[in-house]
Amino acid sequence: MNILLPFVRWFERRLYTRFAWTYDAVAWLVSLGQWTRWQVVGIEKLPPGRVLEVGHGPGHVLSRLLQDGRSAVGMDASRQMSRRASRALARAGLPRPLLRAQAQSLPIPAETFDGLISTFPSAYIIDPRTAAEAWRVLRAGGAWVIIPTALITGRSLPDRAAAWLNRATAQSGDLPEGWRRVFEGPGFSVSLEHVRLPRAEVLCITAKKPGG
Repeated sequence: MNILLPFVRWFERRLYTRFAWTYDAVAWLVSLGQWTRWQVVGIEKLPPGRVLEVGHGPGHVLSRLLQDGRSAVGMDASRQMSRRASRALARAGLPRPLLRAQAQSLPIPAETFDGLISTFPSAYIIDPRTAAEAWRVLRAGGAWVIIPTALITGRSLPDRAAAWLNRATAQSGDLPEGWRRVFEGPGFSVSLEHVRLPRAEVLCITAKKPGG
C-alpha cells in the first residue's frame, strides 16, 4: 500500500472545505501551471447548448464558459468553494449562476441541460446516484464530460518530478477500475480519449445520453 495515500485522501477531503483557500496554489503546483489548460480540454468536448458544471470549485471553468458566451450554471456542495467562485465571477464582471447542492441530489428539473462537465472531481463522481442524477437532468442526446486525471509527459526535471509525485499519490494514470460501469449504469454510452498536449496527456471521459 502506498504510504502517502492516507494523507492524500485526508487532504483531498479538506481541500474543498477548510483548505479551499489553497486550491489554486495546489492545482498549480501538482500540474506545474497546466491545470487550466487541462480543464479547457473538457470545455472543448462539450456539446452546444446549456451547460451545468458539476463541482465548480473556485469557478475557473464556469468563468471561461460565461466569457465564451455559453449559458452555464455552476453547482458545488462546498460553502467555501461557492464563496470563492462568487468572488472570482464578481471580479471578472460576470453573472453568478451558482447553485449549492449535492451531486447525488440535484434540485434541477429533468432534461434541463445539453451538457454537463466535471473536471478533476472528488469521490462523489463514482457514486451511482451522481450518474443517475446526471442522466436525469441531461436532455436526450446530451453529454457529460469528465476530466478525471492527467499524466505529465514533459521531459524537464520539474516535469519529471511532478509526474513522479502524481504517480506516487495515485493522481494520474488510466481510468480507475469500475468507473465505466458507474457511468454505464443509467444507460450512458461511454467513450474514453487520451488528449495529448505539449507537456501532458489528459484523460477525457464522455458519457452520452442516447437520443436527440
